[in-house]
Amino acid sequence: MDPLLHRLPAAFWTVPYVGSRFPGSAEVAALPGLEQGANCQLFAYEVLRHFGLAPPDLRSSELWADTQATVRVSVAQPLDLVLFNATGDAYGAHVGVWADEGRVLHLCAETGRPVVWEPEEFTKRQRYRVLIGLKRVISRTQDAVG
Repeated sequence: MDPLLHRLPAAFWTVPYVGSRFPGSAEVAALPGLEQGANCQLFAYEVLRHFGLAPPDLRSSELWADTQATVRVSVAQPLDLVLFNATGDAYGAHVGVWADEGRVLHLCAETGRPVVWEPEEFTKRQRYRVLIGLKRVISRTQDAVG
């Protein structure tokens, strides 16, 4: 396991996929955090928060359009957000986190738990075959160090 993923607490690896738990949902507002499960966006954002970043609680297309807390990048670095979809449309896109060694940490319905895939694994699946692009969170939490 690469260094970034090795620093992720064990609790992150057992989060169940729950599609109704997305950023801004009533379920998340009532019970924040990952204990009750998450969709891909909520999971990715909580991973980034663990590492001191402050991603906005946006749905995929809003994230792709955002220019205040994130920027589009062409070369991935660890902790960049990666968006995949069946088409080039960011609406409903799947969100993962770029990890060291060029792999993507993500949570999807297919696996039901967090997994790490090579980018090629996404292209083998119709729903993830198009790489929309990469977003880098530029804001950090107030208490982040460094």
